[in-house]
Amino acid sequence: MATHGADSEVGKLQTVLLHRPGNELKRLTPRNNDRLLFDGIPWVARAQEEHDAFAEALRSRGAEVLYLTDLLTETLADEGARHHAISTALAGLHLGDTLRDYLARFLGEAAPAELTDYLTAGIRNDEVRGGFGLVTSLLASDDFLIDPLPNLLFTRDSSVWVRDRVAVTSLTMPARSRETQLTELIYTEHPRFHGTRKLHGWHHEHVEGGDVLLLAPGVIAIGVGERTTPAGVERFARQVFHADLAHTVLAVPIAQERATMHLDTVCTMVDVDKIVMYPNVADSLQAYAVTPVHGARDGDERALELSVAEAEPFLVAAAKAMEIDTLHQIDTGLDPVTAEREQWDDGNNTLAIAPRVAVAYERNHETNARLEEAGIEVVRIAGSELGSGRGGPRCMSCPVTREPVPVD
Repeated sequence: MATHGADSEVGKLQTVLLHRPGNELKRLTPRNNDRLLFDGIPWVARAQEEHDAFAEALRSRGAEVLYLTDLLTETLADEGARHHAISTALAGLHLGDTLRDYLARFLGEAAPAELTDYLTAGIRNDEVRGGFGLVTSLLASDDFLIDPLPNLLFTRDSSVWVRDRVAVTSLTMPARSRETQLTELIYTEHPRFHGTRKLHGWHHEHVEGGDVLLLAPGVIAIGVGERTTPAGVERFARQVFHADLAHTVLAVPIAQERATMHLDTVCTMVDVDKIVMYPNVADSLQAYAVTPVHGARDGDERALELSVAEAEPFLVAAAKAMEIDTLHQIDTGLDPVTAEREQWDDGNNTLAIAPRVAVAYERNHETNARLEEAGIEVVRIAGSELGSGRGGPRCMSCPVTREPVPVD
């Protein structure tokens, strides 16, 4: 069994989970892209070229790249995993028994690679060749019986590693709810992850990986906004405290809107004591430090008592929890208009691949210049098509293994 895990945002990246854009993006149309959480219709071939260049940039820096669909196909070679995946995909109340029974037989006969495509790219009503009855008669020909999952591109959201455990998250938007079921299946059934201990789960209160920042070993910041709920943070905090994976969780309220859907849309770590941050929220961003009551880790995690401190400015609370003098802020852009434009274009959503080395979209010129002025090496990648789902390099990557950060 391979050793996996991460305890920071900036340790040298060793293994990362990506999803190369595929047929699921070809399902997007002007009529469904809003429901499927995309701001536009991407040019799929170009998005694939950009993603291939992103993956190669990570490989060139020594990272092993795993692909989600490859892992899923390998997982679906197991009969029990196939049955579970098919059952969860057909659990919706919109199908009816006649169509559900037909689809169960149809999917059950598919080869693992075909089944992966059906589960990720979906099945439309006009693509079935049987199961005809009331449901298929009344649904429109282009209605989806199994929805596509175009947001699989953003592998950060459905899982996050906290030391040697993987937290399978609970995604808020209906368009994404099946993603974590597939992710959990991989972590449970794939031989590579045999014996991996898990946290949280798709059936618990909403927490999304884009809101979870490992500021330092033992310190986790979690955004609370459009996608992650206060109850989700409470559940997550209890679990990491009970497992002795952290000593402080910072609950960070953020605006409940599209531009700031996750905490990593307004700030990401680029060094052990440096963070790139959207200046329009830097002065107002607050944090509530949550800690376990001494001696409360024994027994049922639900009985673990939490201490919640008064709100403090985020940078102050973070520095205290990290036991450093200052968490240095690098602003997005040089003026309010540029900052707003580059924040929308994921200027804050960088992926640290080592201390003082970060991957960023090339289009965010001002932010990248400020990063370099602060001593951060910027690995630039194209993202004109990848960004149509509102996500940057951090959103598109789930670090599976990072080296510990060297202690000075």
